[in-house]
Amino acid sequence: MRYINANEILPKELVEKLQDFVQGEYIYIPAIKDQHKNWGELSGFREEIDRRNNEIIQAYTSGNSIQELAESYCLSVYAIRKIIYNK
Repeated sequence: MRYINANEILPKELVEKLQDFVQGEYIYIPAIKDQHKNWGELSGFREEIDRRNNEIIQAYTSGNSIQELAESYCLSVYAIRKIIYNK
């Protein structure tokens, strides 16, 4: 999450009204429920992890052991089990 100067995006009148409540502090404005993005959606990292997890599942069903996958993907055995058994 990055911070944006209110003067850059809000009308002067609104900034002045907000200053009645808070000055020189950070304020978080939550997204509207219908427009909320899940973790990793904006960066594309979620897709990357899903692709990796699918590769792990495919490799497991092709005969690779959980230990081999853990070493290959630099993950714990526990993490590999979670990926395999949650899908």
